[in-house]
Amino acid sequence: MSAGVVAALVALAAPASADVDWATGMVTATAAGVADRQAPSPSVARGTSRRGAEDAARKLLAADIAKLPVAAGGTVASATSSNAAAKAAIAKAIDTATAISAEPETDGSWKVTLGVPIEAIRQAIAGPRALDATGDRGPAVVIVDGVTAKPAIGWTIGGVAAATVWTDKLPSGAPHLKATSAAKGAIGVAAGMQGGAATLFVIATSR
Repeated sequence: MSAGVVAALVALAAPASADVDWATGMVTATAAGVADRQAPSPSVARGTSRRGAEDAARKLLAADIAKLPVAAGGTVASATSSNAAAKAAIAKAIDTATAISAEPETDGSWKVTLGVPIEAIRQAIAGPRALDATGDRGPAVVIVDGVTAKPAIGWTIGGVAAATVWTDKLPSGAPHLKATSAAKGAIGVAAGMQGGAATLFVIATSR
């Protein structure tokens, strides 16, 4: 079946959607694909409809990711406009997006949700994390309190470029840092910096 027919079938499916969840650190997209009634067998029809749903979800992911804000300013699209390597890395992350759910329907159609980690997007722009002399020996998780900035990709914490999530559901037992500033892509913290490139920084949001 041609790509045009697949697109037409997907367009007839349930409404598609994309979403960014800063608390889980994932960008997700949900789309559906309608079974091809002209397929030679039900199994072929189901395979075609799932591929159509996945292709539609990837297109949604690409559009949504391009609009995400970058901490230093602009969007993912503007941050990668002249960076071919970053564009290729994001395209690869979308192409290999994780299947969050895949639900077959009795009529042969599929509803599929795919996801791309926000950290994969950050690393596509900034490059792989670079461990310092402490390696992975720092805290696995550090909570950052008092951040007034909005969620965005690429915030550094106390000069450390690392993964972040933004949530009011805070893990127990993790050390805390107090934010002192947030500007130009950098969140400053009070004395006593903990954590490194291998640390997940949990930005505490209002409850």
